[in-house]
Amino acid sequence: MTISKIAVAMFSVADQDAAVAFYTGTLGWEVRLDVSFGEGADAGRWVEVGPAGSDARLALNPPMNGEPGGGAIGVETPDVDATLEALRAAGAQVGEPMGGEGPVPKMFSVTDPDGNWIWVVQAS
Repeated sequence: MTISKIAVAMFSVADQDAAVAFYTGTLGWEVRLDVSFGEGADAGRWVEVGPAGSDARLALNPPMNGEPGGGAIGVETPDVDATLEALRAAGAQVGEPMGGEGPVPKMFSVTDPDGNWIWVVQAS
């Protein structure tokens, strides 16, 4: 099997509407897709968000087994410090910056309301 790229990352969330509000309102991402599929009691909803100007996609799904949360993805930014301050100002739960020495890029984490982590990494 040959894989050329990751098609979409997926996070499990307790409430898709609340997750969309966090990713669009707090992080400033955009909704890429929001559709229903299936019929009746088995109908589902597929929601994708992503950073504006990026081709990255993150699906926000109800938990398939157990509790939501526990996922992690990394996204790049040209200015980690400015992104960190903007997210703090927006009220996001952010970790302290780390890395930045030698080959390790500067980065910090953002935690969504369901306990998923987004690692924001300085683009090289």
